[in-house]
Parts: sequence; structure tokens; C-alpha cells
Amino acid sequence: MSYDEFYVKSVIRSLQDWPEPGVVFRDITPIFKDPKAMRMVSDAFIQRYVDSDITHIACIDARGFLFGSIMAYQLNLPLVLVRKKGKLPGETIHQEYELEYGTSAVEMQSDALQAGDRVLLFDDLIATGGTLLAACTLINKLGAEVIEAAALIDLPDLQGSTRIQELGIPVYSLLAYEGL
Repeated sequence: MSYDEFYVKSVIRSLQDWPEPGVVFRDITPIFKDPKAMRMVSDAFIQRYVDSDITHIACIDARGFLFGSIMAYQLNLPLVLVRKKGKLPGETIHQEYELEYGTSAVEMQSDALQAGDRVLLFDDLIATGGTLLAACTLINKLGAEVIEAAALIDLPDLQGSTRIQELGIPVYSLLAYEGL
């Protein structure tokens, strides 16, 4: 683990039994109060993708928006929002999925992507992978291709990153937390 990764991991807060008993929630919000940590995270992702052939960054509601928008700005790429159902104006497509605590749905605007677009899909955390897999389905429905799924944190014991990789989509995370 590099100094930057160690530092960022030291800033992330682990909350026991939230939002329900038995869950350890990895709270990234302290990163946004620490400019050094925020810059380290942003720079790590920007450096990873600066020479890539991605054409768009799609990010997941809501914490994924925070780093996704920084990356899109710095890489001069369009930003595509994947939001909870009912939050986007205009014509949308949606996909239901299961998550750790129940079911939900995400949506994208119908004109957000088109055939030939090469998309980096970003979220703050990969747990069971349900949200990212639903977003991949939406991106594919619009004719675009997910080049890589990325997240600040991976929880590999929940198998989300494995489920995404089984679809042939590479996964990258800056940090991983073993154990539930």
C-alpha cells in the first residue's frame, strides 16, 4: 500500500452496525473535509485515465458524482449521471436491481450515450455490485460499451467486483477492505 492509499484509508470512517446490525459502513465523507485526501483520490483516478481511450464518464448517484465530476472536468470528458429512479428530467430508461439491503432502480436519460461511446463507470464503493451491474445494463441498452468499472473502495468479500468481471468488464479500485 502506498503512502497515499494509507493516508486516504486512515481518513475513511468505519461505522459499525449502520444502516443495520452486522454492517460495517465505510464512510467516505471525511475525505471531502480533508483537501489533501480529496486531491490524492482525484489525482490517482485522473492519472489512471489521462491516456485512456474512454469517451465518457458515467457516475452513480450520489457519492459517485463527487469524484466523477472532478475526473470529467480534468479529463475534458462528458459526464453521464446514473440516478435513482424518478430523479432525472426528460425521457429516461431504468433498470431494477437488488442491493445489500433490498431492491432499487437506477435510470439514465435516453440520449446520454450512443453507439460507439466508450464509458468509464464510476461509483464510490463496490459491494454486491448490483448498482454498477444495473448501470452497465443501461449503458449497453444505449449502445455504448463499459470499458472499466472503477470505485474508490472495493469490498471483495461481497463478490461485487467478481460479478462485474464475470461480464468481461475490468474493475479497478483504489482501496479494498477485506472482511464484512
